[in-house]
Amino acid sequence: GDRQSVSLLLCLCNLSVHTAMPATRRSPARERPSPSPQRRRSGVAKSAAAAPKQAAPSKLSLVDHVLLPLLLMVTTPTFCHITAWLTAQPEPTLSTLAAAAAAGPAALAADVLASTMPDAKAAVLLTAFSGLALLIYAIPGPVKFGPISDRGARPAYADNAMWHCVLFPLVFVLGAAAGLYPLSVLYDNFGATVGLLNFGGLAFCALLYAKGLSRLGLRPSGPDAGSSGKGLLFDYYWGTELYPQLGGVDVKRFVNCRISMTYWMLAGVSFAAASHSRHGRLDPGLVLCAASQFVYLVKFFYWEIGYMRSIDIITDRAGFYETWGCLVWVPSIYTLHTRSMVQLPSGLSWPAAGAIFAVGLLGVAFNFEADLQRQRFRETGGAALVWGRKPIAIEAEYHVTDPKSGKLARHTSLLLVSGWWGVARHAQYLFELTAAWSWGLLAGVGTHGALPLFYAAFLTVLLVHRAIRDEEKCSLKYGAAYAKYKAMVPYKIVPYVF
Repeated sequence: GDRQSVSLLLCLCNLSVHTAMPATRRSPARERPSPSPQRRRSGVAKSAAAAPKQAAPSKLSLVDHVLLPLLLMVTTPTFCHITAWLTAQPEPTLSTLAAAAAAGPAALAADVLASTMPDAKAAVLLTAFSGLALLIYAIPGPVKFGPISDRGARPAYADNAMWHCVLFPLVFVLGAAAGLYPLSVLYDNFGATVGLLNFGGLAFCALLYAKGLSRLGLRPSGPDAGSSGKGLLFDYYWGTELYPQLGGVDVKRFVNCRISMTYWMLAGVSFAAASHSRHGRLDPGLVLCAASQFVYLVKFFYWEIGYMRSIDIITDRAGFYETWGCLVWVPSIYTLHTRSMVQLPSGLSWPAAGAIFAVGLLGVAFNFEADLQRQRFRETGGAALVWGRKPIAIEAEYHVTDPKSGKLARHTSLLLVSGWWGVARHAQYLFELTAAWSWGLLAGVGTHGALPLFYAAFLTVLLVHRAIRDEEKCSLKYGAAYAKYKAMVPYKIVPYVF
């Protein structure tokens, strides 16, 4: 319990570092790149133009820009290695970890390092994994755009995520069926994979750091690059470029979606196979948890372009926090609850697991509906029906710097006030948390204790803070229009509660 509390405190520290950085998250909005004429339209309220505001630059802080980033860059990789070792034990619980630490910290450290040492099998696995992802990445698709950045850049993406969603799992399963590797390959090589991802991820972040600062013969891919002015350590932690590309490949999209989310998607399948090979039966908790997460991630890939317009992409630069987090933290922590069930089954019956699964699936379904409402609203310029009715929207103005002239250019957005976006300003987070807590409970708290709940607890803190951070920047960007939206929709995440 103490270890888990420390980890949650580290997460809170991480979030406090985030508040020192500028963010540009958009509300449920449809951007329009040019000024719209003065007009009145059913369901659309015109907001007065707000004067452009700029966030005041934060001063260098020893705590926020040096000590906390350093603490996180030491503790989070260590925590990933420890959980990789722990879930390979016969009883992967916090009690097992506490007993091992009490018996001898040095021996525990040696065991953890030995169990997560990179090897040739992990290198082959990750090379094949990345190679297949690159091949699918090259499939053409309709071009979709992200929002305009503060410096006038607008990223473009080929919308081919569903090709990846179908082809990658299909190739993975067919390869196992053909005898090229066991279906449990991700679990069998997990420790070495985490070690390789960790060391490789740290080096990759150093490369991105140099690229954003035009060093080592590398150049930034766009105007949103450069030092934060907070020193080398913070620049490495936060990143020096918003939209880096390598060889024409968008780094954020490839790392966050095509590697990180794909690994999470397939991990449940692989872990269920590993459990079956060890115990000779299917574990209800593990099978239904893997199925729920698979459905959630199919939804994610269907909505991938929406994700590329989210706060993770349009605000967070590609540094340790964003890129290392997706390369290592996601495979390690987002799979913790399913991975803990391989050695020690959940102990749940099919009816009990089915009931929890049903609640989680409802969370996934409502999360998908909320995302889909926003996406269709954006793509149709506010014309798509929401819950069978014409949507209510607020027209807002904002300003960004034109990269050619250097002058502020006026743009407009529509803020959606209908559907789930009229129930709470971040209702999609409530549904995502419902699914996350169901996954932890499916691991069997009675058999595993609190360990499988770590991901859900971490995500709760993360999303609550993200909602607060989002609203601060939307208020700065949209001014009076966002104040009107908040007055019309008074709840952040949970109606009548928060």
